[in-house]
Amino acid sequence: MMRPIFVAILSCTLTVLASSLFAATYDHEVTANKVTFSWKLDGDVMHAKMSAKTKGWVAVGFNPIEKMKGANFILGFVKNGKAEITDHYGKSAVAHAADTKNDGSEDVTLVGGSEEKGITTIEFTLPINSSDANDSVLTADGDTVVLLAYAMRDSFKARHKGDPGMVTVNLATGAVK
Repeated sequence: MMRPIFVAILSCTLTVLASSLFAATYDHEVTANKVTFSWKLDGDVMHAKMSAKTKGWVAVGFNPIEKMKGANFILGFVKNGKAEITDHYGKSAVAHAADTKNDGSEDVTLVGGSEEKGITTIEFTLPINSSDANDSVLTADGDTVVLLAYAMRDSFKARHKGDPGMVTVNLATGAVK
């Protein structure tokens, strides 16, 4: 009689412990174009979360040269309870494509995603310097231009809603310029 109760209590305790171990906390947060981007730097890695009121994808881009050109984009969505993420580069001022279509690599790691009450949230990790020619090196203590966008459909080919939001931040301090 006691063993099933002990096993149930142990199982609940381990579930709570695992949730608290893997629940990310973020040091900084910005919002633009109705997309919220949160992040924390941890050595050579950025832990990040992006969310927007959409049932489509959410995206963050770093350091464009002109509009979208040259930016390193991370896009993610949740479809049927399963999160997907991809690493893109800005191939022109108005278009982006998967890094892998231009001799690059997928350098983003999906941590998790959810779509609850019409809000899509994607969590991921990204190296500060991926050594991928399609990705700009993120400067921890300096100006980083961040683009934020979302779409209304679960397809990486869907166009974003409105103009992307743009904000210049210091990734180390969270200071907005």
